[in-house]
Amino acid sequence: MTTPTSATASPAPSGALTPGLGAHLLPGGSGTRFRVWTTTAREVAVRVNGEDHPMQPLGSGMFETVLPVGAGTHYKFVLDGQAWPDPYARFLPGGVHGEAEVVDLNAYGWKNTEWRGLPLGECVFYELHVGTFTPEGTYRAAMERLPDLADLGVTAVELMPLAAFPGTRGWGYDGVALSAPYAPYGRPEDLMAFIDAAHGLGLAVFLDAVYNHFGPDGNYLSVYSPGYFTERFHTPWGAGLDYAEPHMRRLITDNARMWLRDYRLDGLRLDATQAMQDDSPTHILRELADRVHALGGTHLLLAEDYRNLPELVTETHLDGMWVDDFHHVLRVTLTGDRDGYYRYYEGGAAAVANVIGRGWVYEGQAWEQEQAPRGRPADALNSPSFVYFLQNHDQVGNRAVGDRIHHLKRVSPALFRGASTLLLSLPTTPLLFQGQEWLASAPFPFFSDHHGELGVLVSEGRKREFAAFEGFGGDTVLDPQAEATFRRAKLDWAERTEGEHARTLALYREVLRLRREDPVLHDRERRNLTAGSVGDVLWVRHKTEDGERALLWNLGATTLDPRALLLSLDLPTAVLLHSEGRGDATLAPGEAVLLRSEG
Repeated sequence: MTTPTSATASPAPSGALTPGLGAHLLPGGSGTRFRVWTTTAREVAVRVNGEDHPMQPLGSGMFETVLPVGAGTHYKFVLDGQAWPDPYARFLPGGVHGEAEVVDLNAYGWKNTEWRGLPLGECVFYELHVGTFTPEGTYRAAMERLPDLADLGVTAVELMPLAAFPGTRGWGYDGVALSAPYAPYGRPEDLMAFIDAAHGLGLAVFLDAVYNHFGPDGNYLSVYSPGYFTERFHTPWGAGLDYAEPHMRRLITDNARMWLRDYRLDGLRLDATQAMQDDSPTHILRELADRVHALGGTHLLLAEDYRNLPELVTETHLDGMWVDDFHHVLRVTLTGDRDGYYRYYEGGAAAVANVIGRGWVYEGQAWEQEQAPRGRPADALNSPSFVYFLQNHDQVGNRAVGDRIHHLKRVSPALFRGASTLLLSLPTTPLLFQGQEWLASAPFPFFSDHHGELGVLVSEGRKREFAAFEGFGGDTVLDPQAEATFRRAKLDWAERTEGEHARTLALYREVLRLRREDPVLHDRERRNLTAGSVGDVLWVRHKTEDGERALLWNLGATTLDPRALLLSLDLPTAVLLHSEGRGDATLAPGEAVLLRSEG
């Protein structure tokens, strides 16, 4: 192989932020441009095949060189004689502490090039973790299951974080190289093939992006410049990201555009946006929204944000939000839980009707957990902007053994199916967590693979973080560092054809079919929906020019013949779907029925 030689770098304009930090292939196969920005080093080089090639200073901490090497080249940057991983790497095949690989993101031959995305109102999200979704835990294995998801009736796959993180397993929220897909799941082209196949089946693909913090192991940004971070803000995970620093700001916005442009993802779920504190004239979230929507096509941004702020949609121009309040009210209703933050919520038919009618619970009331008001009224938002769920990775994983809501003795299969019928028939945007559609037996405990003292700290910290929740304490908490904890989370696809698993799966398919095909249930206008309660019975009315649909859910302890109730409320009486598959409207405890107007 010919030994690479450095080419002369062109100077950057004075004061300009040179784009493309890291390694980028030049057009026509003429080589690779390596760029570094650092405030800590005077001499910078790139190490390729054990040989260091000096990089030319361009001013303002920028260094650059061009080498006659191509895709597949492995490299590290050398700052004042010390070699370091590239935090802008596009792939880290040996892990976050190893060499980066030069990647050609234009080499994959896309097949489904006519795909243009989905509007939020057409999305039924399915959150999955690549490592536990299949026994193999890879993109390619997950791709083989995409037809099952399309057959189920979901329309949008949401992948838990993929940015490279340390170890051989984890949830991904401790990522450190934002642009490098996690190597144990497969190569970049494998991820592209997964997305391409999903589009071919009519499935959008979203990514959970973590832009509020970096993991503690393998984050080398500070080696290049401590200016990426600031003491002006603090997060639960350490020093805040300084979005006012141009390079950090560009790292975030360019990363979002990379996932959407180069990998052709349809949108991002932004993790914990309340922790993205920014004192810039334009908040980083607004710039993210503007730059993403400027890409053209349909690209969506969803916030995970417990603050209940409608202006995230109306002013910041995000497209929707995960609504914890809906989950918490349903959790209290189904289980009676009153520990942790559940103590701040009421359960029962009236509480469920209230959260449906208002969109969320807290709209300015005092939030005891922070001794401050929380939320604002959501009147300006339409139904698709509310992402509702019965389960997600947090609400399952934030338990001692990762038990799902349907694993609890207090939640019968019939009660869970009743709740599922509600979730899937509302005009709000539903999100499923992998396996809930068949009452999966696999739990989803928190798991990680940190080495040395950090691993011990993670294990102990897990117990402290959720000490206020039932079952957290002593030896009841699964050790997140144990490989067996990870293996417990692997889905058992074979059980879908058995008993209550198959019965629940059939319900999910049928309600999602109605959501897609029924002209009234397909309507997403919030103004067409009303909800209320009579004793322990929840009623939800959906009325449009195409007719009327109603849901009744029996949350009481006795069987209900609803005919008199339907008459008193002037609700439809013809059965469209019963959560237990019956043709009559009689409701045993926990059961729900969808009704349609006659004629």
